[in-house]
Amino acid sequence: MHKAKKKFGQNFLVDERIIADIIAAIRPEPDDNLVEIGPGLGALTRPLLKELKRLHVVEIDRDIIARLESDYPQDRPDPKLIIHAGDALKFDLATLAAPLRIVGNLPYNISSPLLFHFAASTGRITDMHFMLQNEVVERMVAEHSTPAYGRLSVMLQYRFYMEKLLDVPPESFRPAPKVDSAIVRMIPLPSDKIAVHNEPLFARIVSAAFGQRRKTLRNTLRSFLDEADFERLGINPQLRAENLSVEDFTRIAAYQDARA
Repeated sequence: MHKAKKKFGQNFLVDERIIADIIAAIRPEPDDNLVEIGPGLGALTRPLLKELKRLHVVEIDRDIIARLESDYPQDRPDPKLIIHAGDALKFDLATLAAPLRIVGNLPYNISSPLLFHFAASTGRITDMHFMLQNEVVERMVAEHSTPAYGRLSVMLQYRFYMEKLLDVPPESFRPAPKVDSAIVRMIPLPSDKIAVHNEPLFARIVSAAFGQRRKTLRNTLRSFLDEADFERLGINPQLRAENLSVEDFTRIAAYQDARA
């Protein structure tokens, strides 16, 4: 039996009911171009292969890669499972045919960087289904003026429709993590629905606003807006970042971009 490696954040899903629920939520079709991030011991890989003509997997653990290559030899003319050995953070989705569907039990220690890595390729993606720490999922889908709402909420919600699908308790894994988990669905918004046109500027504004959560916008955005700007935008400078909707942030960015 493969021993989970802490450096890779490995917790292997073993709950058959949860696995079935995840596959039902994904609804794989035979011709889907589907990529699984971190297949691990194959909890999702095996049922996905039953539904798909072909499945791509990205795995960094050499021991797991060896197991996969033994179970699914890569020297066959047309392997049903195609193994991409390496770091998912460095994997170039452009090397695969679009449109792509992505699934995975993401390592919790690098979940946010992975989400932003995949977000950079939204034009090639149909949807994504990920297992993440529940706290992260709650932040992703949080509404403004709630405690969980923050930089991650804004930076993903302007690009994706997101929905929390399933709660997954620790006992569904071996070894059991010390946190609750959840499944989230992410669907890229159509390009004409994305109101951000200067993404670096938008990111700087959001980062500054949430950099000191307890301070008011008058203080956190002072390098972007003065009192007159707040008045023109119809935004109360006494509010805090968590009180602004995603649309408010996009308006601020558009206002700044127009003045540049």
